[in-house]
Order: sequence, then structure tokens, then C-alpha cells
Amino acid sequence: MISSLRGTVLHAASDHVVIETGGVGFSVFVPADVAHTARVGEPLQLHTSLIVREDALTLYGFGDRDELEIFGQLLSVTGVGPKSALGVLSHLTVDQIAEAVTGEDDAPFRRVSGIGPKTAKLIVVQLAGKVQPRVASAPAGAPVSAVTDQVAAALIGLGWSEKIATDAAVQTAEDATDAERESVPALLRRALAAMGPGGKRG
Repeated sequence: MISSLRGTVLHAASDHVVIETGGVGFSVFVPADVAHTARVGEPLQLHTSLIVREDALTLYGFGDRDELEIFGQLLSVTGVGPKSALGVLSHLTVDQIAEAVTGEDDAPFRRVSGIGPKTAKLIVVQLAGKVQPRVASAPAGAPVSAVTDQVAAALIGLGWSEKIATDAAVQTAEDATDAERESVPALLRRALAAMGPGGKRG
């Protein structure tokens, strides 16, 4: 079982990366945020899950172990395969998934491509009691306010996934000046500049 990979990024696409380690290039399917931040020539470490099928061996990789665990739990849900589970993790953070399940809210899952109303409801029902929101979901010291919420909402409106938009808004606010943190337009401009015109949308 390949449980983790660490190496140099040889290629990065919208849904997968190729990592060279020990002279071998491994193709790994990843969530949108990992694909968005991966840079060719730079090191990358992923927690991985190897899915074995009769006709293929497929690697799925994640930035942290919590995502890997949620991926495994999603696969236990009736009707959810690896691609659908990866889709959920491309659009929602671990805490957003846990909050939706805890709140018995299947709407966030229905917004994921490939997840229908029945499957969304099954995710909520079958993961009930198995996932809990973490106490601290944002980076230490990161400001969380109505302004960052509005910036995240604006990014979502521009086509970014909830996960990427939320992470970008929080990270941008953490790096911004006090004045910028109080201004939605200023923080939004900073976020868009950081994400770049060539960013991959979820």
C-alpha cells in the first residue's frame, strides 16, 4: 500500500499531478486546491490512497491526513466512488463536510458535480456520528470576520469552489493590513491577485 508520496512535481493539471520520487513518476489524482497550488519543479508531499480495481491501480492524494480519512469515509457511502469523493473534497473543506453532516444539511453536497439528491442525502445519513468539525479550522491567528465571509462569497460567485474560496479569503486576511481586513473590495483585490489569472477553478 502506498500511504504517502514526497517528491518533485513534474506536471500539474486541474485534477492530477505527477510526482517524481526515487526516479519514478507517480500520477496522483488530487483535490482542486492541491492542483491549484502545485508548482512544477517544487517539492510536494501527499497522503495517498491506492484504489485497486481489476483494470487499474489509481492513486488519490491529499494535503493532510484529515482529508484522506474523510475520503475513505465518503467511499463507504452507498453510491459514492473515488471520483465523486474527490469531487466533494475539491469543493468542501473537511470542516464544511463535518458541519453539513452534523447539521443534517445535504445542500452543500448537491452542489458537487456528479452528486445527486439521493446520494447527497445518503452522505449525510451514513456519515452521521462519524465526522465532527474540528475546534480550530482556520490557521492560528487567522482573522475570521464578516469581511472574509463576503470575500469568500464573492470568489464563489466568480466560479471558485467553496473550499478554494474559503481558504483564499482566510489566508489573504491573515496576510493583509488592518485596513485591508476591514474592506471587502481591498481584500478581494488582494485575494484575486494572489490567486492569479491562471488559477484553476473547482
